[in-house]
Amino acid sequence: MNVPLILNVLTFIVLLVVLSRLGRQGWSLSKKVLVGLVIGVLFGLALQMIYGENAAVLKESISWFNVVGNGYVQLLQMIVMPLVFVSILSAVARLHNASSLGKISVLTIGVLLFTTAIAALVGVFVTTLFGLTADGLVQGVQETARLSAIQSNYAGKVADLSTPQMLLSFIPKNPFADLAGANPTSIISVVIFAAFLGVAALQLLKDDREKGERVLKAIEVLQLWVMKLVRLIMKLTPYGVLALMTKVVAGSNLQDIIKLGGFVVASYLGLAIMFAVHALLLSVNGINPLRFFRKVWPVLTFAFTSRSSAASIPLNVEAQTQRLGVPESIASFSASFGATIGQNGCAGLYPTMLAVMVAPTMGINPLDPVWIATLVGIVTLSSAGVAGVGGGATFAALMVLPAMGLPVTLVALLISIEPLIDMGRTALNVNGSMTAGSLTSHWLRQTDKKLLNSDEQSELAHR
Repeated sequence: MNVPLILNVLTFIVLLVVLSRLGRQGWSLSKKVLVGLVIGVLFGLALQMIYGENAAVLKESISWFNVVGNGYVQLLQMIVMPLVFVSILSAVARLHNASSLGKISVLTIGVLLFTTAIAALVGVFVTTLFGLTADGLVQGVQETARLSAIQSNYAGKVADLSTPQMLLSFIPKNPFADLAGANPTSIISVVIFAAFLGVAALQLLKDDREKGERVLKAIEVLQLWVMKLVRLIMKLTPYGVLALMTKVVAGSNLQDIIKLGGFVVASYLGLAIMFAVHALLLSVNGINPLRFFRKVWPVLTFAFTSRSSAASIPLNVEAQTQRLGVPESIASFSASFGATIGQNGCAGLYPTMLAVMVAPTMGINPLDPVWIATLVGIVTLSSAGVAGVGGGATFAALMVLPAMGLPVTLVALLISIEPLIDMGRTALNVNGSMTAGSLTSHWLRQTDKKLLNSDEQSELAHR
C-alpha cells in the first residue's frame, strides 16, 4: 500500500470539498477561481517541499490530480466548437441586415489583426532588450518527448502549408468534420460556416417571414441551450484551476524557471506594453481606459486562471453588453473572433519572441528590417484560426517558425515555464477582443454611452 500517495489524494479531495464549501457563501466565480488558484499554488509548493519535483510518489499523485485538471481542460475543449458556432450564428441572425455583417466583421478583425501586428513588434523589442537567444538551452528527455509529440500532432499538418494553402484551409469543405476539430484551422472554418448559415437565415426571413422567424427562434433556443452548457462547465473552473496549479507548481523545476526567468520577465513586460497599447487605442477614441479595465477585470481574472479564451466568451459578451454598452451582435462577433483570430498574446507576442530567439542560431540577423517586416506579416496572417484553449500559442509558433525557415525545437524547450506565461497571454487575448468590440461599437455609433460611463450601481439598475 502506497501510504504517501493515498494521503496526497485524500488531501486533494479535502481541498476540493473545502473550496466547494467556500463557494456556497455567495462569492462571484472570479473570486472562487482566485481562491482555487491560491490553494493550488500552496498545495503544490507543500508537495514539492516534501517530495521534490522528481519523486515517483509526486508523479503518481499528479496523475490522479490530472483526473480533475486535465478533465476540466477536456471539457473546455468539448465546448469550444459549439460555443464559437452558436455565438457567430446568433450574432449574424440578430443583425436582421446582412450588410451590417461586413462592417462589423471588417472593423473587428481589422482591430484584432492591427493589434497583433503591434504585438509582434513589441515581441521583437522585448526579446532584443533582454538579449534572449536560444543558445545554451539544453534539450532533455522531457523536452525531447514533448517535441516528438508536437511534431506528430501539429507540425506535419501546418509546417508544409504555403500562405495561399493556409488561406484556402480556412474555407470549410466539410463543416461536420470541422465541428469535430478534424483540421488545425477548424475553428476559423466553423466561424465562416456559421456566418454563411446566419446570412442564409436572414435571406429566408426576407423570402418567407413565417419560416424565417421559426429558424431565428430555433437559433435563439440553440444559443440559450449551449450557453447553459457553457455555464455548467464554467462552474467547475475553480476545481480545475486548483488541480492545474497544483500540478504546475508541484511538478515545476525551480532551476529551469530561474534559467528561463529572463523569458518570463520579458514576456510579461511585453504583455504589459500591449495592455498599455489597448489603453491608448481606447483613450484616443474617447473611451476612459481606467473605467474600461475596472469593468472588465472579472473577465480578465477568469481568462488568466482558466487559460482559455473560448471559455471566456460568455463572460466576455456579458461584460461588453452589460458594462461597456456594446450591442450584443458586435459583442458576440468580437468575443468569438477574438478567440480565433488575432490573439495578441498567443499568436502575436509569443511566436515572434521565439523566432527572434532562434534566428541568431541560424545565422540570421533578427534586427534586419526586411526580416522583421516579413516576420510581422507572417505572424499577423497566421494569427487567424489559433484555438482558444490553452496550447494555442504552440500552434501559432508551429505555423510561424517553419514559415520563417526556423526549427521548432525551442517550443519544446520552454515546456517548464509555458503555463506561467500562458495565463498572462490569455488575459491579453481576451482584453484584445473586448477592445475590438468596444472600438467597433464606438465607430459604428452603437455604444450605449450612459451604460459605458455608469458606475456599478447604475449598471445594476440598468439590468
